[in-house]
Amino acid sequence: MKTEWEVTFVDQKGVPTRLPTHIRSEERPSDEQVARMIRSHLFPVIDKVDLNDFENRSPSPTAKWLEEQNGVRITSITQVA
Repeated sequence: MKTEWEVTFVDQKGVPTRLPTHIRSEERPSDEQVARMIRSHLFPVIDKVDLNDFENRSPSPTAKWLEEQNGVRITSITQVA
């Protein structure tokens, strides 16, 4: 059975923000899955950026890119009641 998950993060201006839609998944989404959704939401034009520089060096290359290059940090992935 799929569960809804709410994602909150700190955006590039330091403002706590939520993704506009919940994620529906049987399991808690990984930081990398969530980071890709955040990137798509905040930076739709560069959504398909090649992150080869981080590949094989980081377990979550998109999350690492968001934080290091843009100051965006995932703060929580919580199950919606």
